[in-house]
Amino acid sequence: MNSNGRIFFLLVFFFITLNSIPVSSKDSASESKSYILACGASGEGTDTDGRKWEPDTKYVNSSGNTITASAETQDPSLPSTIPYMTARIFTSAFTYKFSVPKKSRLWVRLHFYPSTYSSLQANASYFAVTANKLQLLKNFSASITAQALTMVYIIKEFSLTPIESGNLDLTFTPSSDYEDSYGFVNGIEVIPMPDIYQSAVVVGLSQDNLDLTNSSLQTMYRLNVGGQYIPASNDSGLTRTWYDDTPYLFGAAIGVTGKSNITIKYPTADVPKSIAPLDVYSTARTMGPDPRVNANYNLTWVFYVDSNFTYLLRFHFCEFYLTRSNQRAFDIYINNQTAQTDADVISWAGSQGVPFYKDYSIHVGDQSGDDQLWVALHPDIEEKPQYYDSILNGLEIFKLNDQSGNLAGPNPVPSAMQVKAEAEKDFSSSGSSRSKVVSGVAGGAAGLAVVSIFIFVLKKKKDLRSQSGSRTTWLPLYVNSHTSGSKSTISGKSNASSHLSNLAQGLCRHFSLAEIKHATKNFEESNVIGVGGFGKVYKGVIDQGTKVAIKRSNPSSEQGVNEFQTEIEMLSKLRHKHLVSLIGFCEEDGEMALVYDHMANGTLREHIYKGNKPTSSLSWRQRLEICIGAARGLHYLHTGAKYTIIHRDVKTTNILLDEKWVAKVSDFGLSKTGPNLNNQSHVSTVVKGSFGYLDPEYFRRQQLTEKSDVYSFGVVLFEVLCARPALNPNLSKEQVSLADWALNRQKKGIIEDIIDPHIKAEIQSESLKKFAETAEKCLSDQGIHRPSMGDVLWNLEFALQMQDNPDGAKLALESKGNDTYAMNRQMPTIEEESSSGEDTDDMSNNKMLSQMENRRGR
Repeated sequence: MNSNGRIFFLLVFFFITLNSIPVSSKDSASESKSYILACGASGEGTDTDGRKWEPDTKYVNSSGNTITASAETQDPSLPSTIPYMTARIFTSAFTYKFSVPKKSRLWVRLHFYPSTYSSLQANASYFAVTANKLQLLKNFSASITAQALTMVYIIKEFSLTPIESGNLDLTFTPSSDYEDSYGFVNGIEVIPMPDIYQSAVVVGLSQDNLDLTNSSLQTMYRLNVGGQYIPASNDSGLTRTWYDDTPYLFGAAIGVTGKSNITIKYPTADVPKSIAPLDVYSTARTMGPDPRVNANYNLTWVFYVDSNFTYLLRFHFCEFYLTRSNQRAFDIYINNQTAQTDADVISWAGSQGVPFYKDYSIHVGDQSGDDQLWVALHPDIEEKPQYYDSILNGLEIFKLNDQSGNLAGPNPVPSAMQVKAEAEKDFSSSGSSRSKVVSGVAGGAAGLAVVSIFIFVLKKKKDLRSQSGSRTTWLPLYVNSHTSGSKSTISGKSNASSHLSNLAQGLCRHFSLAEIKHATKNFEESNVIGVGGFGKVYKGVIDQGTKVAIKRSNPSSEQGVNEFQTEIEMLSKLRHKHLVSLIGFCEEDGEMALVYDHMANGTLREHIYKGNKPTSSLSWRQRLEICIGAARGLHYLHTGAKYTIIHRDVKTTNILLDEKWVAKVSDFGLSKTGPNLNNQSHVSTVVKGSFGYLDPEYFRRQQLTEKSDVYSFGVVLFEVLCARPALNPNLSKEQVSLADWALNRQKKGIIEDIIDPHIKAEIQSESLKKFAETAEKCLSDQGIHRPSMGDVLWNLEFALQMQDNPDGAKLALESKGNDTYAMNRQMPTIEEESSSGEDTDDMSNNKMLSQMENRRGR
């Protein structure tokens, strides 16, 4: 045999020998296998992300204590029928057994869709889940969790330490604390994973590290900060899901988001691909362009967690704006403790475009308020960086098992409003299945979404902890995870007044759901005329010809039943020519909708610019008329109602235009009744509003006054003049904020440089001067230095006269001694408004202005 033959023979012998080694002496195929099971399914299936699920049949013994069932109804917001429409039901303890690698960590993901299965009601299910000796869930109720978190389905994700025996036992045990309780599961994933958890700096003890190698974890939150939802199919090999961070931001100063325009590359060793996908490192949230603002606030997120556990927080960083060390340095705080000083991403990563992450651990105790994790970033001013700013690309929060081998926390507690609504619906439906309260309420026309600062639906009650299963979850708060507005599991009609006062019921028409569907042709997509913070807005026809706008609640809305109630109760009591008229509402079968007069010409914003491009067809005079109308509406809110009403979300998308181009202020979901006592000058309240329009004094002090609306209206005035958004992150840093940029140009006397070219030639110089001065005063840093809305209204009326008859306006002003508020506005009360109709602003005509000549079109 020649040498080539001998080599071939040896290779064949080696191959045969290698493949004849017993399974026990090497990693078997079963050991490296991932288990992705659709529980209760009869065959294989593929979900909408393209992942294949096998039936769990061969992992089930014939003990007879399980059954398979299909959900009786399919919620339209389920991301996929697989694995959620089939389930395995457990009437007694049952164990799945899996052969797993002995040296590998494991993802264990449990999927739950609380529905009715074989006449078993979802609210009767309480059970525990253990992984060998590790307690994953205890007294867990998927129904309570879904209700409290306004979610349709629940995913519980765990990372388990390696199992030396190579055998994973997942045991489901119905709770003995509840009669006729049962357990169920829709999907199970058991997936080997790399060991990506090593150690974490202990917050408060920066010299100490917590060893994570012997800890199992539960994923609580996984956020793509400054970016969008990333499905499991787009993860970097570990099938994780990443969510937008917006719902967890605290305060109105939410910074700005950005996307990398350079190539992001993983370093060779320090940050493997498995840590996070490049999509996470390619987007970021920073504080904004103004160093003065940044020096006085923290970029903050707030999360609800289970007390008496230690948490791992993983911060993901990638600097794609700056190139050198100490250009951006900042501090990291966790629960008001300093976790890191002088954080410098370039110094950590070595260069631009290189991902990096930092791990910190902190224990959350059981004192009052210890059910939250606060994460805050602040510029490290002492280091004197080139830019006062901070940056974050991604954030993950994990719960570590305690010393007893437990990861289970309590079930979340539904809000009091939810509990009350459920009880009333049970009563009104005479025993029919209960409908769930959806998380969002339909709202404003197309435009920027309102930033609801506290969007938390949970409030832990210590005396209810004993009910528990799991208090919080890693929250897919939206992106196919909310309760749908048209939830098919709901039956029976709700009591329409469940969220409303008796006064609101008496002043506002109640529509049935059937009427709403008929008016919108069953929410036909072709009838959508806008999308806002609450949800979609549909055009519709009621009463055989009356055109209306119908706002339908969106299950992924950041605003909830409180805003729904506020909108109805505010508008049902207000009638004014320059406030949008609420006709009625619908609250039935989980749907919430508001019915308004149809505004034929849409929002002010769309007529001065779309996106970032001027598109105006409005003349300067028309713009003045619209601003005057909006100012009249706001002035009525501040002075004409029984109590001061502060709008809190004044912006160009909340100023609507009817067929005659009459301006009407809309969207009262965030409105607040102002101070009505002699010794009160403000209302202390959580900051809410839209970034770019927010009063800086309100943000700093959390003290709301009507001057907060004045500030926002000042931004609107400059938008009208310049035809550009309040915020435009695509511009240079000094131009991002319209308020800052316009004030800069105004103070330098060159405001003409940034006027909308569509109207620049037609503006009279004196009209422009008065208009710009008014807007400038509205944007004063302190409310005491801002004019009242009455002053603003008068000055806008005067700017219009300056446009129409400059000489006559000057003479009239001089005759009054240059008094810029030479009138006495008497605004009617709510009761007077109700009896006098909608043309009440005619009562408030300025006596001095009425003597002016050439009041054309007034």
